[in-house]
Amino acid sequence: MNLSRPNSNDATRTANRSRSVVPMSGLCSRCIDTCTGNCEVFKAAFRGRELIYPGPFGEITAGGDKDYPVDYSHLNIQGYALGAKGLPEGVEASPDTATFPTVSTETEYGWDKKVRMKVPIFTGALGSTEIARKNWEHFAVGAAISGVTLVCGENVCGIDPQLERDSSGKVVNAPDMDRRIEVYRRYHQGYGEILVQMNVEDTRLGVAEYVSKKHGLDTIELKWGQGAKSIGGEIKVGSLERALELQRRGYIVTPDPSNPVNQAAFKEGAIKEFERHSRMGFIDEESFYVEVQRLRDLGFQRITLKTGAYGLRELAMALKWSSKAKIDLLTIDGAPGGTGMSPWRMMQEWGMPSLYLHSAAYEFCKKLADKGERPPDIAFAGAFSSEDGVFKALALGAPFAKAVCMGRALMIPGFVGRNISGWLEEGKLPNTVGQFGSSVEEIFVNYEDVKNIVGSEEIQNIPLGAIGIYSYSEKIRVGLQQLMAGSRNFSVSAISQSDLMSLTEECAKVTGIPYLMDAYRDEAMEILG
Repeated sequence: MNLSRPNSNDATRTANRSRSVVPMSGLCSRCIDTCTGNCEVFKAAFRGRELIYPGPFGEITAGGDKDYPVDYSHLNIQGYALGAKGLPEGVEASPDTATFPTVSTETEYGWDKKVRMKVPIFTGALGSTEIARKNWEHFAVGAAISGVTLVCGENVCGIDPQLERDSSGKVVNAPDMDRRIEVYRRYHQGYGEILVQMNVEDTRLGVAEYVSKKHGLDTIELKWGQGAKSIGGEIKVGSLERALELQRRGYIVTPDPSNPVNQAAFKEGAIKEFERHSRMGFIDEESFYVEVQRLRDLGFQRITLKTGAYGLRELAMALKWSSKAKIDLLTIDGAPGGTGMSPWRMMQEWGMPSLYLHSAAYEFCKKLADKGERPPDIAFAGAFSSEDGVFKALALGAPFAKAVCMGRALMIPGFVGRNISGWLEEGKLPNTVGQFGSSVEEIFVNYEDVKNIVGSEEIQNIPLGAIGIYSYSEKIRVGLQQLMAGSRNFSVSAISQSDLMSLTEECAKVTGIPYLMDAYRDEAMEILG
């Protein structure tokens, strides 16, 4: 099994010359000293630290492609020929009542004051990366009309060129944050919510105070990490002046833009970009409870937590502390993750892969529940993109898992819709799109649905990327209805671990889900007499 190949990947725009490659190092078996490239070692000889990151920044997202020994594809979904769970009260199961269009995909999360969503998915944290900023209208409107939650990620206030701070360094005006919140709220349909995520820098800047006082947000999210990396958030900056400004705001910026050597290298064109880094957080139990209470005192009705692909110790901390603090939703992100800006080798080689981490999360939640403690509602994240993955995640984590957090998969439809808009204006529709028509109404199968939601006048203001996200969420919803009906689950809360089977004995060992030749064997033997 090819787990990972260092030294060559499309994400870093590198490739081996030789057809034969050393598995461990990724170096060509036969390395010629006159080679013209283009492996990572070759390119790093003159571009150095730039090779740490996928690129070009602001134009791509990247996802780790390491092939782990066990992943969600090693689970299959059970189908049944009888029964129906989760039908509305008073409805008797029959071929006429238990049809897949009647399946409810609605879900909810929260300790007391719950949030309902039409589909059990929501966006990953769309923060300070350029991809998130320039596509925000597409993402936010799409999530709002789809009835799902949108997470506004870290550092949005901190990198705003128009940021205004008071004498103590706290934010008093952040136009980009204002824009992000207002766009989502303008099209909010009563399902889902927008919440803002905070890291160390955001806390120091007073982001929670700002979004509470100015916007009255109900939910704020604390961040411990993500699946793509085990360090703080990063972006690239193509201007020396901008790099210096972010450094003055307290960010770590590398190479140091105040260093005359680096300034000279930038002016000569050798250094083309600077990196802005967030500090890593340091957690302890008591300060966690203090911070949660501080945020509640600011008026937030819900506190959520996002944690990354750390090991079992940190997972146990996140679950136990969240239980005691009554955290409303804990999102557990597994490796390898996807991102707009993370070190490529870190994305490939650090952290617990999703299936392993999520299996442990269920085990730990069950342990808390068996002791009479209430685990937090949880969401799983880490390389999900289709309805079968959503079903498997909900089943693996049932009854504690309420939703799946999606990163790149919920962004891509926004890119597609935005690009279709440009292609229509230029009269250059590619055949992949043009085969379905030459107008917006013909191309987007859900155009009339969105028009019905927002109105015949407002539809003219809806960016096509938003319609793309709505269409994608509808595909997830209907596909999930079919999978749920086939497993005789007519509501999300009815899904259970018994609806899964492991395709390999190793998967069964990791997940606790029975090997397919063992699943329901006792029932089968009883029938046979």
